[in-house]
Amino acid sequence: MNLEIGNDWDGILAAETDKPYFGKIAEFLEKEYREYTVYPPRSLIFSALKYVSYDSAKVVVVGQDPYIRPGQANGLAFAVSEGVQLPPSLKNIYREIETDTGADMSGKGGELTGWAKQGVLLLNATLTVREGNSNVHANCGWQEFTDFIIRTLGSREKPLVFILWGRNARSKAPLISPHHLILESAHPSPMSAHNGFFGSKPFSKTNEFLIRNGMTPIDWSEVKATELPSYYFGKGRIIRG
Repeated sequence: MNLEIGNDWDGILAAETDKPYFGKIAEFLEKEYREYTVYPPRSLIFSALKYVSYDSAKVVVVGQDPYIRPGQANGLAFAVSEGVQLPPSLKNIYREIETDTGADMSGKGGELTGWAKQGVLLLNATLTVREGNSNVHANCGWQEFTDFIIRTLGSREKPLVFILWGRNARSKAPLISPHHLILESAHPSPMSAHNGFFGSKPFSKTNEFLIRNGMTPIDWSEVKATELPSYYFGKGRIIRG
């Protein structure tokens, strides 16, 4: 069993996708997509990795799992497909960007492909979900796979920023070496945003760290990429064998 992404993740993940648990994920997904409505579409499951290679990653934002409503999930954590109304958590993220950086986020869509093109890996801990059932795929093996990704990036010598919002994401902190910047706070959900997310200033703190380490800061107001990566189409699929 192997996974075709189209960048340096292919080599990094080759041994991992040969493990028995990954084969079980593939078998589980075959049944789920056949019997239920599952998000995101198969072609978008690995969008986060397709946009952001191991070498080009500058920031990692860890989410829980995809949105559960039709047309929302595009494979990037916290993002939604073009033309879809912003979910409450993303509205709060934009609100914090405005107060933290002064950027005007009014009228912005929620694709977040512009962030990804700048090196922001928007990685859900669980990469698929059944319609209307949050976290129902959490125990199918995805978290072992994404923990490997976080651990691999967390051991990278070149520094990164890890943004961990909420209990699920914050549980990943032990996977990350201390020479990286780890920013933890409450989740941007309306149920918790007032308990430490608002005012946490993750966006300006991220850019300060990137600049100190000789990297270009993120333009958080650029939420839509003007074009997809050349390797995007036709990649990101599980291949049996």
